[in-house]
Amino acid sequence: MHKGKELVVKPTKSISDINGFLSNMRRSNVKLLYLDPRLVVGTDFKTIYPSDQADIVICETIEELRRIKVLNKSCGFAKKVYSNDDLDEIVTASAIGPDLVIIEATDWKIIPLENIIARLHKSGTKIYTTANSVDEVRTMFSVLELGTDGVIFTTNDENQVSKLGSFLENVNFPLQAARIVEIKDVGPGERVCIDTASMLKTGEGLLVGSKANFLFLIHNESVGSSFTSPRPFRVNAGAVYCYTLLPDGKTKYLSEVESGAEVLVVNKEGVSRQVVVGRSKIETRPLRLIKAEINGEHGSIILQNAETIRVVTKEGSLVSVTDLKVGNEILAHILRQAGRHFGMEVDEYILEK
Repeated sequence: MHKGKELVVKPTKSISDINGFLSNMRRSNVKLLYLDPRLVVGTDFKTIYPSDQADIVICETIEELRRIKVLNKSCGFAKKVYSNDDLDEIVTASAIGPDLVIIEATDWKIIPLENIIARLHKSGTKIYTTANSVDEVRTMFSVLELGTDGVIFTTNDENQVSKLGSFLENVNFPLQAARIVEIKDVGPGERVCIDTASMLKTGEGLLVGSKANFLFLIHNESVGSSFTSPRPFRVNAGAVYCYTLLPDGKTKYLSEVESGAEVLVVNKEGVSRQVVVGRSKIETRPLRLIKAEINGEHGSIILQNAETIRVVTKEGSLVSVTDLKVGNEILAHILRQAGRHFGMEVDEYILEK
């Protein structure tokens, strides 16, 4: 997730129904458009455009940038990048004091952006770039870890914008104390280790459970021991049948998680971010059933019975599944009871035991 980043939507020139487009963008919670300001008069949208009437006036020359600055208007500087000379001009422009610079890279995109982020990230000037696909937007927000401050996304598809809008938010999942009511060794079975392409922090894990509406916070393996090395990229998540929550709000069986998939990592405060799965390992191991209760709602999970698998207590400390006792309280997330059809929530009667 990339909280604080800005998504600017730029409709293509072929768009015919501007009112319908604006209505869809409003539902997608878009605030900023790269659009002729005359097309959005009387709306609550702000515009970025090469026009003195825009909320942020985009300039393509140093001389134009100086003229707009004299008018005391919010402004930006846009430049197509073909060489290091173009990067130098962007740095020169940033010294004049625009609110943002827009880098439109051509053949090479990542390296020019890395160079300009390294040179300007302490200047106070926001760095924007352009993109034409959802995947490209997400890449731009992650360049050199810091990422760009904003991306101008060219599209007429409001569904793509909605997807990106949710990607930019750090969604919270309220966690509650679940009191353990039963612990039982259930013998061997297949469990799933999810190895992510990210370094997970202390307090972070996956939401996993036997029921889609009762998910336990299963901690990552960032804590080592005298017998094992820390593996902060890994969550030993649970038995193959268990659900885990995905960034789009759907659930997926752990057995279906594979390389390249995206899963939600949640910390002990309930703040989420999405990460990419590098590998999923299914192996036969001894398993332990844990049942818990929150305000009369019951849930369960089957985990590998080993010291390296940890859950999080209501105080925020870590406890191994081998040390859990009836009466302990651990963090879990409960949702309203609903059915699931291929991972999608549906309003139907369902009873899971």
